[in-house]
Amino acid sequence: MAPSGPGSIRRRCRRVLYWIPVVFISLLLGWSYYAYAVQLCIVSMENIGEQVVCLMAYHLLFAMFVWSYWKTIFTLPMNPSKEFHLSYAEKDLLEREPRGEAHQEVLRRAAKDLPIYTRTMSGAIRYCDRCQLIKPDRCHHCSVCDKCILKMDHHCPWVNNCVGFSNYKFFLLFLAYSLLYCLFIAATDLQYFIKFWTNGLPDTQAKFHIMFLFFAAAMFSVSLSSLFGYHCWLVSKNKSTLEAFRSPVFRHGTDKNGFSLGFSKNMRQVFGDEKKYWLLPIFSSLGDGCSFPTCLVNQDPEQPSTPAGLNSTAKNPENHQFPAKPLRESQSHLLTDSQSWTESSTNPGKGKAGKDTHK
Repeated sequence: MAPSGPGSIRRRCRRVLYWIPVVFISLLLGWSYYAYAVQLCIVSMENIGEQVVCLMAYHLLFAMFVWSYWKTIFTLPMNPSKEFHLSYAEKDLLEREPRGEAHQEVLRRAAKDLPIYTRTMSGAIRYCDRCQLIKPDRCHHCSVCDKCILKMDHHCPWVNNCVGFSNYKFFLLFLAYSLLYCLFIAATDLQYFIKFWTNGLPDTQAKFHIMFLFFAAAMFSVSLSSLFGYHCWLVSKNKSTLEAFRSPVFRHGTDKNGFSLGFSKNMRQVFGDEKKYWLLPIFSSLGDGCSFPTCLVNQDPEQPSTPAGLNSTAKNPENHQFPAKPLRESQSHLLTDSQSWTESSTNPGKGKAGKDTHK
């Protein structure tokens, strides 16, 4: 076994430090359980019916909160599949070519059969030198995880994990249930909090738990509501946090709404087709994370076109405004199950793709 050097020790120390926010949240959650279930419900509440109702509702929210938080933390982020990695011959050729047009020509040849449509700000193929792969659309390299993450949203220190394609639904549910958890505690604790200030509670340790419990729940409710509202807006627009700050660049130029398919389809892309799974932290998102349907009218000229002699646009006007690259079946059906695309094809000037954002 090779001796561990200073660099290895530093990495291990960083890994330990990264868990501090998770430990803090876990301890806070454990204390809130004791303060609410024991000190408030069992010790302070005198009405048995109120105790039963509060404890049942509380434990339901507590269970969903913990379940979604657990899934967000321990669901591994998905990385690009093997088809996006360069072959040994391509890597060798890339190393021998200087940076510039020749370098890009190697990447263009490697990417010609891949379902990618986004580019760098300069119009080049998105390539990760660190992972030595061509980045799929919406994929970014995380400096903390040191990996390329599919549909990366952000790296969250509170879950010590990257939030991306594999766990974004879990992260949303974690925000939703933590917000409901805090709002429920604040609402049911309010009358006892008022009694604390009017000297209506007996002078026991329960009164201090009740006071701090209300303050903590109210404070977290404010911050969580703004964060949850922001991510709901992102889902409705089919954007990630990174894409909200820097719009994706396509062959024709920057398009902040390039991946938006409309509110309903944007929701289904994250939560799936089966509504019975929407409120459960069970993976149900559509697609494989490597390819995404777009609302673009102008096809990328570098992508393969339909075979000569076949006019697929005339036969099926619903498909003409989408890139010709193959999508997984669970993603492809998002493009063909609405009349809106047909209407866009007959009136291209009215669609979003006809706006000034397409350059």
